[in-house]
Amino acid sequence: MRMNYEMLDLRAFLAIVDSGSFHRAAEKLNMSQPALSRRIQALEEALGLSLLDRSTRHVTLSTQGRSLEPTIRRMLEEFESAVHDLSGEGRVLGGFITIACVPTAAFYFLPRVIGEFHKANPGIRFRILDLSADPALDAVARSEADFGVNFLGASRHDLRFTPLLDDPFVLACRRDHPFARRRKIGWQDLENVPLVGVGRASGNRMLLDAALGKMEIRPNWVYEVNHLSMSLGLVEAGLGMSILPRLATPQGDHPLIVTKSIAGPVISRTIGLVERTAGQLPPAAKLLRNMLVESWRG
Repeated sequence: MRMNYEMLDLRAFLAIVDSGSFHRAAEKLNMSQPALSRRIQALEEALGLSLLDRSTRHVTLSTQGRSLEPTIRRMLEEFESAVHDLSGEGRVLGGFITIACVPTAAFYFLPRVIGEFHKANPGIRFRILDLSADPALDAVARSEADFGVNFLGASRHDLRFTPLLDDPFVLACRRDHPFARRRKIGWQDLENVPLVGVGRASGNRMLLDAALGKMEIRPNWVYEVNHLSMSLGLVEAGLGMSILPRLATPQGDHPLIVTKSIAGPVISRTIGLVERTAGQLPPAAKLLRNMLVESWRG
């Protein structure tokens, strides 16, 4: 099949996806709405696919369009980066790096390392996909990200997992909570107190439940939330304590929350780099990847 389409057709498609309407996309691209419609029609005919579902009020991605959108976006970004490099605007090194990262690592580690990297390579642009564990793995596997930072992935045949550090689970409670004054807290102490935890579908929750199940410990999960940050909000409100990875706890001297180690068997997750087993990283992404390894292992 011969795919006869232009780069502007692809830009038109992404403009509609980003704006949610033909009218706003046409304004953004400085073209008439009929001209934009003709470009999308030509693109769909060239690909033999229906990319958009249209109604009188809304434009949404079709199933085929949803599958193809990340590839189109990445293809255009890589082309722009290549032109950027060849034009000399990238200074020492140019390019575009996309990282799929679990939120805790994205918040506490990436800003510092990326800041140092950007000083040495100001021509690099970044996209950070802060996703939960399984979607972040899929983003790397589908080439939507150059590589990832995750605590899952070691068992997937299509991904390579490089361990960087162990992140133990700890207890977070208010400074005025009785447990904050205890010198020692064991897992058994957490069976009869109200706890805040993330939902059962979370990778962190599944890891924790599996380890506690082997010890026959049954935590009293009174509250369940979708995100670790929300669990800390409930702890601040005095509704309970939370068991969560150390990286997810407030760093430094928090005015309301204190972090306590839990005695007994250490339950931890291993944070590491996730890469596709096939293919090689682009030069810019490879440079950042090596810098992350050196920084975390150091």
